[in-house]
Amino acid sequence: MRVLITGAAGFLGSHLCDRFLADGHEVVGLDNFITGRPENLAHLVGHDRFSFIRHDISDYTYVGGPLDGVLHFASPASPADYLAHPIPTLKVGSLGTHNALGLARAKGARFFLASTSEVYGDPLVHPQDEGYWGNVNPVGPRGVYDEAKRFAEAMTMAYHRHHGVDTRIVRIFNTYGPRMRPRDGRVVSNFIVQALSGEPITIYGDGSQTRSFCYVSDEVEGIYRLFMRGDPQPTNIGNPHEYTVRQLAEIVLEVTGSSARLEYRPLPTDDPRVRRPDVARARALLDWEPTVDVREGVSRTVEYFRSELHATGASSAS
Repeated sequence: MRVLITGAAGFLGSHLCDRFLADGHEVVGLDNFITGRPENLAHLVGHDRFSFIRHDISDYTYVGGPLDGVLHFASPASPADYLAHPIPTLKVGSLGTHNALGLARAKGARFFLASTSEVYGDPLVHPQDEGYWGNVNPVGPRGVYDEAKRFAEAMTMAYHRHHGVDTRIVRIFNTYGPRMRPRDGRVVSNFIVQALSGEPITIYGDGSQTRSFCYVSDEVEGIYRLFMRGDPQPTNIGNPHEYTVRQLAEIVLEVTGSSARLEYRPLPTDDPRVRRPDVARARALLDWEPTVDVREGVSRTVEYFRSELHATGASSAS
């Protein structure tokens, strides 16, 4: 197959490029580097089945030649990023999704939307299954991301129902691993970089809020299977094991050997109190199950950030 992956230089997008290439497919990557990193694709320069277009999918997009798949992963994804870029976040979820869907329709390609657990907002149902409609504040600061993704899901289903486009929607829960940006505002990367740098580990609220952390190789495998043999209905892909934010901080301190202290700060507006996927649908439909334990995944991610910090001249304090 020949597939287009928007957001190809991002954390997840770059791993997805690798996954498709590993199975013999041809990949066209597209990114405008608003939050993506050229370094994430550096190892693919010169690859005979990989090409790259520097472009913003929110603008008119032309891709020459046939396409069998369009996978739309372009978007700021961490709170720090989408709060810093609220308008581009809304545009890539709306205009970008429209452009990517139009391209898929024109090429007769399968369309795959990277949605998010944030469509569930601060949930009143726990764990969250795909039938839950969510509890989102559309005018709160996080609404720029939450509502962009909810609109993108609605647009995807409209193209499926009205135009007959073959579509997939994945709802991605907290994912972590190599190629995350240091200090990108996500909790795993924040905690690891702070621990390795000997800085206080900043916990928002009292640390009792929960998250479910899926290692990147598990997430990408679920995404790949969903693209290949899923159906148009939204599908959760995430790790169903739930941890409090404080528990994650303790795991990071244990793995890094850091003696950094915990520093508590006020909880951001509309920060979800709980987050845990019901993955029964993915198990049944895709025969998928996450396999990497959080401690193992954190250990792998710590090693990545050690090398990143060393390369940028930041010394490890642990």
